[in-house]
Amino acid sequence: MLAYHDLLQILLERGKPRADRTGVGTLSLFGHQMRFDLSEGFPLVTSKKVHFRSVAYELLWFLGGHTDAQWLQERRVTIWDEWATAEQCARFGREPGDLGPIYGHQWRNFGASKDEAGKYRNDGCDQITKLIETIRRDPTSRRLIVSGWNPREADEVALPPCHTLFQFYVQEGRLSAQLYQRSADAFLGLPFNIASYALLTCMVAEVCDLQRGDFVHSLGDVHLYRNHVEQAQMQLQRELRPLPQLRFRRKVESIFDFQFEDIELLGYEPHPAIPAPVAV
Repeated sequence: MLAYHDLLQILLERGKPRADRTGVGTLSLFGHQMRFDLSEGFPLVTSKKVHFRSVAYELLWFLGGHTDAQWLQERRVTIWDEWATAEQCARFGREPGDLGPIYGHQWRNFGASKDEAGKYRNDGCDQITKLIETIRRDPTSRRLIVSGWNPREADEVALPPCHTLFQFYVQEGRLSAQLYQRSADAFLGLPFNIASYALLTCMVAEVCDLQRGDFVHSLGDVHLYRNHVEQAQMQLQRELRPLPQLRFRRKVESIFDFQFEDIELLGYEPHPAIPAPVAV
């Protein structure tokens, strides 16, 4: 995870002071790219503990098309709770926990229409199904793209998609992916995002009978919140440890059939977690 540590160091040394919507303030830069070879190990930060269980459940939640925080809460995953409060949801006329057209909706029902009661019909584009079908049928296609950003709906949620678009690429039997992320919280959110899309790439490779290639992470506004500076400095003082390995316990034919119990992380021995406040 040297690429991630290098980014933290760059932000501390060259990040520019920048105001943000939370009022906390950041050290920010625009435009950065990291590359991780998934055949060498699973890119989960080892200089602090990352809660991989939450990463995996969140990804399964996205793939299931869910947009209600209750599904996560029932599985003791709380990472969306700050945006699922009664106050946040009431801003958009929704019940507590109803997050609106976020990732799961955009991935599985993009562009859906609404009925008379304002509820989404199931008539949008299932981008994930289309993606898998196209990889299997036409692996050299340059259109292996999923978009999480819908301009018409970006203002209908408390937190519009930060990881906005991803593309897959097949070469010599290896599946690689590139993510464009418009906004990245370098200390808290980014380790989750790296792990999530690395896991997604491994899952897609598995159901398409491909080997694991690279995960390329392209960042727009990547920032370190002012109240995360000391934590980042502490993390950079820690030694990097060997990357864990990811394997699946059974053969899964459809990406929608994955269960949490199918995902096994081996050899993850990180340093202790470093607490930091979430900017909402």
